[in-house]
Amino acid sequence: MSKKNPGLDFLEDPDALEDRLEDVGDYFQQNKNILLGVLGGIALVVACFFGYRYYVSSQDETAQVELFPSVYQLETDSLKKALNGDGKNPGLLAVADNYGSTKGGNLAEFYAGIGLLKEGKYDDAIEHLKSFSSSDLLVQARAYSLIGDAYMEKKSADEAADYYRKAADYKSNKFFTPGYLMKLAIAFEQAKKNDKAIDAYNEIIEKYGQSAEAASAKKYKSVLEAMVGES
Repeated sequence: MSKKNPGLDFLEDPDALEDRLEDVGDYFQQNKNILLGVLGGIALVVACFFGYRYYVSSQDETAQVELFPSVYQLETDSLKKALNGDGKNPGLLAVADNYGSTKGGNLAEFYAGIGLLKEGKYDDAIEHLKSFSSSDLLVQARAYSLIGDAYMEKKSADEAADYYRKAADYKSNKFFTPGYLMKLAIAFEQAKKNDKAIDAYNEIIEKYGQSAEAASAKKYKSVLEAMVGES
């Protein structure tokens, strides 16, 4: 004969079920304010969550609309209009500042960094490019590489090498990684770190032997090894 679970008596006994329901009712009456407060808090959190998502979505649509003409101006080298606006469009800097939490604002950081780099404003370019973030195979690696370019222009080869390394390591592929490794090797040469430069050239030769950069890597590596041997 199976044993009954005393905690489940109310399933078979209507009187026990009624007692349980009365207990629940009493508990609710005694703690009504607390329970209603908790439920209200949950409802508020849910409402805020969906409200914020709607707000960000609508902000992103606006950012994308305002971003497009500035990107076109950037591609046609109208740098000042692209960055600062033309009276009709706010410009990349304003879009990045006003819509930073959106995808469009994030892209504006990237394009603003490119424009500032072309203008020779390297510190500002680095700031905007560092603010950009993407999981995209191509764009994030390029952002790292552009930061490296800005540091090279500032004669900061060590910092440049750090970002070229990031670019090369980010989702490595045969199309773009060899170019980033070539920049890395050159940065190491500028920093007088010839052994590391040779390692970077070797990485191109060994991993990306079919790339356009492989032949140059072999040549530069030979020259550098000769220089190291003479020193």
